[in-house]
Amino acid sequence: MQRIKKILPREMWISLFLVVICNALTYYGARLITSERYHYDLTSWIDEQIPFVPWTLGIYWSCYLFWLVNYIIGCRQDVKCSYRFVCADLFAKVICLLCFLLLPTTNERPSVFGDSIWDKGIRLLYQIDAADNLFPSIHCLTSQFSLIAVRDNEKVPLWYRVVSLLFVVSICISTLTTKQHVLIDMAAGILLAEGSYLFVDKSRMAEKYSFYLNKFTTKFWKGRTA
Repeated sequence: MQRIKKILPREMWISLFLVVICNALTYYGARLITSERYHYDLTSWIDEQIPFVPWTLGIYWSCYLFWLVNYIIGCRQDVKCSYRFVCADLFAKVICLLCFLLLPTTNERPSVFGDSIWDKGIRLLYQIDAADNLFPSIHCLTSQFSLIAVRDNEKVPLWYRVVSLLFVVSICISTLTTKQHVLIDMAAGILLAEGSYLFVDKSRMAEKYSFYLNKFTTKFWKGRTA
């Protein structure tokens, strides 16, 4: 238990748990509600010129470990920055949910017939991840938050901040070359992350989140030890 606390304080573990739960409710909850509704295709003529590159699936899927590492780093910043980071993510997911409900989206995926490991991987991806909940791209949104978590953190080595930037660019490109998303999805995800990070600071929403989370945590642990 002490080792876990050394990685993150309990308030931040709770915050990360909320991030995961909120993400699942947003993605799968919206899918359940909008499954029978008309879905809009936002594909542009520029998207049609972007090549389908199956091997970029490796980049697309490798992001999950990257997200985990950078979100932990984001929660290990000073108190104010860490709460701002988590609060912005939660706020952005609520906006995503509203977008998914108000503007259900889809796109047309290519038919994949090859037998390479990448072709098989793409077919598996298309099978387990339906073409919906595309605008904004949560993949790009979460990747941008992973960059936000480290880019101004002087405790993080410069080389890792540069690598994070390059990896986020690669992930966003992979959402297009695997035909999981289109340009407007990618742009919306990035802009929503940046906008949410700015909004929760200017509106002091992060301070309110910090206050109520600490209040809950104190009562919860006091009740357990009583």
